[in-house]
Amino acid sequence: MLSQPNGRGDPGRVPGLPPEVRRDGEPGWAGGLRKLYNSVVEEPLPDSFKDLLKKLDDPGDA
Repeated sequence: MLSQPNGRGDPGRVPGLPPEVRRDGEPGWAGGLRKLYNSVVEEPLPDSFKDLLKKLDDPGDA
């Protein structure tokens, strides 16, 4: 097993694996991508989309 000199290093990394792979097997960039995705999902729906969805749900327009 490899060790980090002077106790330094990323505590989430597994020694011997590339730096982009964490102990849980998740790539290092995955956390940032998850945050970006969640921020987009949490954005409010624009009024124009709400109006379009109402029109699509209205059985009279079919």
